[in-house]
Amino acid sequence: MCMLARKPKMLVAIALANKMARAVWAMLTREEDYQVPKGAVC
Repeated sequence: MCMLARKPKMLVAIALANKMARAVWAMLTREEDYQVPKGAVC
C-alpha cells in the first residue's frame, strides 16, 4: 500500500473503511453489482 508509507496505520484503515462504506452504499441505493475500477493501481 502506498499510503502506509506516508500515513499512520489507523488513518489508512479508517480511510479505506470509509471508501468501502461509500462504495457499498452506492451499490445498495442503485441496486448495482460491484465492478472493479479500471486503472486501480497504486
